[in-house]
Amino acid sequence: MNKFTAHILVVDDDDGIRSLVKQYLTENNFLITTANNAEDATKKIEIIKFDLIVLDVMMPGKSGLEFINENKNKIQTPIILLTAKGEANDRIEGLEIGADDYLPKPFEPKELILRIKNILNKTKKNQQKRIIEFDNIKIDLNKSLIFQNHKEFKINNTEKTILEKMINSPGQTFSREFISGLIEIDKERSIDVIITRLRKKIEIDPKNPKYLQTIRGAGYVLWIE
Repeated sequence: MNKFTAHILVVDDDDGIRSLVKQYLTENNFLITTANNAEDATKKIEIIKFDLIVLDVMMPGKSGLEFINENKNKIQTPIILLTAKGEANDRIEGLEIGADDYLPKPFEPKELILRIKNILNKTKKNQQKRIIEFDNIKIDLNKSLIFQNHKEFKINNTEKTILEKMINSPGQTFSREFISGLIEIDKERSIDVIITRLRKKIEIDPKNPKYLQTIRGAGYVLWIE
């Protein structure tokens, strides 16, 4: 009996590519589900928890980027984009809206396998990040506490949810809209208040943040070593 290492959703309108990717990934011990358009993919992520999504960008109807935008509050799954578009602006757009990697067509199946394994290994390590330490600061999500220069701060569930996402994606900018969906708070102004409160617990000088910074026009980012 095969012992599958991960369940992957492959979304591509090209029957040939979809079949080829499925065959190659199956031979490498991945469990594969396929979808031939964004609408089909949306239905499947609502009922199945996938470990990774391989997603074509240019598809009839809704594009892969539209699929990510419309489901970004549901998707907690790494995404690799497949597309014939290879220009820098297209790669940047895909990564900015939430994709983890980008592979232009045509591609070597071995390279796709390598990228999938790298992302899954990174995700596995990130899932273990519940306690982190940097400089004189310790964040313990298990105990819902932040220790800063011998001071102890309690964090609530909302703050913990935001921190957990940021800790697992250090250096990634999260928009107010994304955070709003993450913690189910509609008012973006409330997000600013929560971030200010977190800074008082993390930063030595909250008015001049070193770690939890604002990226003007984009959102917030956690910079940690």
